[in-house]
Amino acid sequence: MTKKNISLIVFVLLLAGLSLYLNRDRFRSPTIQIGERWIQPRPGMLRHTGPKTPAKVLVFLLDRKVELTSVKVVPLADVQTNKYPHPIWELTTESNSIPLKDFIYGQPIRGMKPSVKGATADPLQPGVAYRLFVQAGSQKAEYDFSGRQTTP
Repeated sequence: MTKKNISLIVFVLLLAGLSLYLNRDRFRSPTIQIGERWIQPRPGMLRHTGPKTPAKVLVFLLDRKVELTSVKVVPLADVQTNKYPHPIWELTTESNSIPLKDFIYGQPIRGMKPSVKGATADPLQPGVAYRLFVQAGSQKAEYDFSGRQTTP
């Protein structure tokens, strides 16, 4: 090979490497974006209603439909101080959960079960910060929120 051919091959490889470096975000799977909203429950919205039906419920909003494999809510103070924080609400799936774009805190999600049989979600305390951990297959996301109910 001549010097010209070697330099041309090196130049093409450098351009290919630069192109891959600049476009590396295109090869990643999109991250799950999470939001929250406090709303007044409508009739039929909550599966388990009783005398202590809350005035407002917390709805977590996802940016697209995902098949969740794990949902966990932990007080933020526990996350910051403990290696293995105790969740106040945890759901897991053994098979397939339905694709969903939102879910209500403390309510069952089709295809998911509490990690501890018969466990229910603890009520959220006003002014306490919490962290939501969501997993959908290999994708993971976290979202910090407060237990206070906002009023318009």
